[in-house]
Amino acid sequence: MSRQRRSQKSTGSKNAQGMGEVRIIGGDFRGRKLPVLLADGLRPTSDRVRETIFNWLQFDIAGARCLDAFAGSGAIGLEALSRGAKKVVFLDALPKVQKQLQQNLQTLKVESQQAQVICTDAVHWAQSTAEIPFDVIFLDPPFHKDLMHTMLQNLFDQGWVSDQTLLYLEQEKSLAWPELPEGWSCRKEKTTSQVRFGLFTKQDQ
Repeated sequence: MSRQRRSQKSTGSKNAQGMGEVRIIGGDFRGRKLPVLLADGLRPTSDRVRETIFNWLQFDIAGARCLDAFAGSGAIGLEALSRGAKKVVFLDALPKVQKQLQQNLQTLKVESQQAQVICTDAVHWAQSTAEIPFDVIFLDPPFHKDLMHTMLQNLFDQGWVSDQTLLYLEQEKSLAWPELPEGWSCRKEKTTSQVRFGLFTKQDQ
């Protein structure tokens, strides 16, 4: 969660106010450290995992419209903006998380047209009909909530995903990948001690 997740592992330092920090690892904001909330179930995706993700996406992220669902700290979406994404939509259900994301975007002087933070349940939000699909979608739902399948179904059914969309999925290491529509497959994947993450595309991309 970049991200919202039940996990014992944490990235970044922690202080007495229940705050941690996330570091942007590449792009225009490289090296910048930003405060993040350490609320229950909220944990930034590690530097190592983010580095892998954006190595995979190095030729695709510039100019892309991205969705950072279940945003939490916003680490992945902020990294995407740093590396040239045209726009990132951040979704998170917690008002205090929304507030912190907006503060971090202001700190980085991200223009309003480049980022939108929506305080909402991501699965419910994805039930609305898309005006235009996203180029890249990052999905890292809370662990042990069985949200991945429903979220993916909503995104496909409502037109948020096109044949050119790149899907990044992150879930518990022990789980099999969810079934995707015909023609979609995992292009690249890796695991850590707790997490399985992968990049999915429509065949022949």
